[in-house]
Amino acid sequence: MKLYLVRHGETDWNIENKIQGQTDIALNEKGRHQAKELAGELAGGGFGVRVIYTSGQIRARQTAEIIGQALGIVPVAVKGLEEISLGKWEGYTWKQVREVFAEDYQLWQSNRRYQVPPQGESYQQLLDRLLPTIDGIISKEEENTLVVTHSGVIMTLMSYVYDTPFEDMARHYKMGNAKIVQLDGDLFYQRYSQLHSFNKS
Repeated sequence: MKLYLVRHGETDWNIENKIQGQTDIALNEKGRHQAKELAGELAGGGFGVRVIYTSGQIRARQTAEIIGQALGIVPVAVKGLEEISLGKWEGYTWKQVREVFAEDYQLWQSNRRYQVPPQGESYQQLLDRLLPTIDGIISKEEENTLVVTHSGVIMTLMSYVYDTPFEDMARHYKMGNAKIVQLDGDLFYQRYSQLHSFNKS
């Protein structure tokens, strides 16, 4: 079984460089076109995808539905795949956040994994809901599976699995809209098993 991660297609807020987080923004026309292009790639590229899971947020759901129509698969929305909540920062650009929320932003920058933005969640809190969700998908499915989700989710998961400092996640794992990456399931289980062993000790 191979597990592929896909970031949703473009939204108007992506163009405007606004922080989306858990604000529910739909795909724009280009985003729908990107999803159709990716669907064609998946249909003809030997990926062999038989199952699609998606975040329940509309931009991911729309992307998954477009892909699903091309592959003849009905996507399943599951909790835990939603984008990280950035609370009060959502709707602002990162430049505006650095100006309006300067102190909070500096604290977050210095301890990105564990610091919680105002009324948001930390990357560790995202991991706490994401890891059991991915574990459940991998444990259940035997056929190649696609997970349609968000940039922050993918960067967090890749940083965790490949043991990359969270401060460097964007440099290593930032993805464009409607792009795909394969997750090493064996390495995921190795890291996830270590976490469970640590929690039990």
